[in-house]
Amino acid sequence: MNPLGNARVLVVVYGVLALAALGRSSYQLATRFSEAPFAYVLSAMAALVYVVATIAVARGNRALALWAMVFELVGVLVVGALSTLNSELFPRDTVWSHFGAGYLWVPLALPIIGIWWLVKGRRP
Repeated sequence: MNPLGNARVLVVVYGVLALAALGRSSYQLATRFSEAPFAYVLSAMAALVYVVATIAVARGNRALALWAMVFELVGVLVVGALSTLNSELFPRDTVWSHFGAGYLWVPLALPIIGIWWLVKGRRP
């Protein structure tokens, strides 16, 4: 039995976002890296964080899932602020740029929901 409880929805959402981010970042790194290397490396890191979070939640590894989601939230906030303050660093949207506005703010809301779910799940 999964020690994190029924997390299917969270696994599916993270899994879809991981696949989308992997596809987009792979394309960006392969075809547009010279335009904005900083932005596209960060986009690839976002994809990696989504993969780690998906696997951690699916396998019931609460500690790894929590660390991945906290890292994700910090990343969204830092990259969102950088992309808002200096748009030249991010000529094209990445997953976390502008706080995930291009993705309907899912990258900002998802780690908050995930962290809440993990913390709430610890209570008896």
